[in-house]
Amino acid sequence: MRMKRTWWAAVAALTLVSGPAQATPPSGIVSATVWARAAFADAVDLKLKVNEGNGEAVLHAPDLQDTVMQSIVFGPGGQTGWHSHPGPVVVLVKAGELTLYSADDPTCSGRTFSAGQAFIDRGRGHVHLARNLSLAQNTEIWVTYFDVPPGAPFRTDAADPGTCF
Repeated sequence: MRMKRTWWAAVAALTLVSGPAQATPPSGIVSATVWARAAFADAVDLKLKVNEGNGEAVLHAPDLQDTVMQSIVFGPGGQTGWHSHPGPVVVLVKAGELTLYSADDPTCSGRTFSAGQAFIDRGRGHVHLARNLSLAQNTEIWVTYFDVPPGAPFRTDAADPGTCF
């Protein structure tokens, strides 16, 4: 009986020390306006072939669900917090620069996109964080989220993966 109590005490101590994984909230966001949300009137099958820095990826979203359009303005030093999306996301950088960090990059090198550039996040659980590294300028992006389940959020907060910062 004493061994059983010791084991439970050890489990309780580890739980208190490690604690549950905490989401990392965004900070420094000036605005995040959702401009539109709609479902496709006809069946749409989206296939994107993306050449990423470390290879090629094909993103397939059959029978797309809702699509959401949003503009986000990051103040100097603003960031999204770690998160993911249910489906592929197209991001257009309208002003400033945005640096994207991927939770699965052990070097935490990030990739910076400047005004006039666009990129695709593969979604489907890809955990990432985006930052405006400028100390003086805002960054503005326009985002289109594809394949969002009807009525569901287009962003899922994630715990800090411990690979960056």
